[in-house]
Amino acid sequence: MRADWNPALYKQFESERTRPARDLLANVPLAEAAHVVDLGCGPGNSTELLRQRFPEASILGTDSSEAMLESARQRLPDCRFENSDVSEWQPAVPPDLVFANAVFQWLPNHEQLLPRLMSTLARGGVLALQVPDNLDEPSHRLMRDVATEGPWADAIGDVSRLRAALLSPSEYYDLIARSGAQVEIWRTTYQHPMNSPAAIVDWLKATGLRPFLDPLSDQQRDEFLIEYQARVARAYPAQVDGRSLLAFPRLFLIACRAP
Repeated sequence: MRADWNPALYKQFESERTRPARDLLANVPLAEAAHVVDLGCGPGNSTELLRQRFPEASILGTDSSEAMLESARQRLPDCRFENSDVSEWQPAVPPDLVFANAVFQWLPNHEQLLPRLMSTLARGGVLALQVPDNLDEPSHRLMRDVATEGPWADAIGDVSRLRAALLSPSEYYDLIARSGAQVEIWRTTYQHPMNSPAAIVDWLKATGLRPFLDPLSDQQRDEFLIEYQARVARAYPAQVDGRSLLAFPRLFLIACRAP
């Protein structure tokens, strides 16, 4: 059974993880909103931004992790939080804003999911999402290399199934625009200064590494991480101040349903 998410580990780099959510929200073209949903809300860091932007709104955060939801509830007792699967989620009331910070990296079938979410919006409502677009970065190529080359390969299985590739920006644009929505899409590569290769590994242990580590025994997990960190150290050399730059591309999409 897959372990639940670890809010403390996730929040270790909360400032860096929240920055894309802040950048996404800054481009949402809504002066006000009555009903706001944060899909894949995690420990509530993105939900907190939504509360600050729309102080009078009814805000709902959803996540499939009870540990993350409990952390979010403690952080924002005036917001509602529920356990749900985004791929099946349906709102009780058409939302003015559906906001999604990174959750779509874990969800397949974007071709069906995104048009369905658009159809749940209120007239003039907005779907705003950002998703990591880093499968081709050294951090993630090395995960796959270590997974397939080590003695744990059978336990991990087919690495291609662990996270689906994204569509291209033009494919996402056409997917949403054909419904008559206005679509804005862009890609940003953040350069995060990290204190050490171990810090890069710690960042990824909370997210991208989880599907690789979850099937392993404690000993296999330790050995996997030793090998992975050694390769990360070579791929991300130290800068003049001793820190390493972690390049982290993210794809952003804002779609406005017709009034």
